[in-house]
Amino acid sequence: MINMKKFLLLPQEKQNRIVTAAMTLFGEVGYKKAYVSEIAMSAGISKALIFHYFNSKRGLYSYLVYYTGKIVMTEAQEKREMLSKDFFERAVISIKFRLTIKSRYPAMSKFMESFYNEDDREVASDIERLLAIATDMHAKADLAPGEEGIFKSGVDPAQVVSLVDKYSEGVINGWDSNSSIDEIMSEVSGCLNMLKLNLCR
Repeated sequence: MINMKKFLLLPQEKQNRIVTAAMTLFGEVGYKKAYVSEIAMSAGISKALIFHYFNSKRGLYSYLVYYTGKIVMTEAQEKREMLSKDFFERAVISIKFRLTIKSRYPAMSKFMESFYNEDDREVASDIERLLAIATDMHAKADLAPGEEGIFKSGVDPAQVVSLVDKYSEGVINGWDSNSSIDEIMSEVSGCLNMLKLNLCR
């Protein structure tokens, strides 16, 4: 059982070091190839303390998944306006949300990306829970029922969604910490608004 109380009583800076070190290594090499000794060394603590707080490597990984889900859901609360916008406006909000996560929590972003290539069955259930949250959030940004009617005659809604998804992934994957999110979002808004003007009624 994870000794959450003792871990959460640590100074925030120490908690962050442990979380960042673990997310970074799991994100880079996956669950099976990540060694607790390497995580401890990177965090500047003993291997024994990792086991003291989390009981096992699986316990540590499960906590990181829980922590990630908590952060994502907290950030998502600020994006409730997605529910009242049209498809293109929701796409802009979704891209900004993902860039914000990547900017504020770079190690977490890498950790989340690793889920899609993680094949260790020991942590499959942890990953499935978090991916379910991500899928639900993506669905909220997708075309709403009946929203296909916003497009001009001859425009295939499925192709538009695919195009916007690929554009979004390109923006997210191409962003680096030296770039201004506000400047990128100004460009994103312009591009998606141009699509909206040309494809919608």
